Amino acid sequence: MPKMKTHRGAAKRFKKTGSGKIKRAKAYAGHLLSSKSPKRKRNLRKGGLVSPEETKRISKLIPY
Repeated sequence: MPKMKTHRGAAKRFKKTGSGKIKRAKAYAGHLLSSKSPKRKRNLRKGGLVSPEETKRISKLIPY
């Protein structure tokens, strides 16, 4: 059986942690930043984790 291919779009958006969880970037930080408070923009820079419900689906896209 051939090796599974990684979904390149997902690989650019998600990374696996050492414990197997999936890291992601926060949304809403791309544009229209002047109306957002500095505190809100600062918190958007921090990463987040994918919810347990979505983890199973995304794990299939990034198997390695």
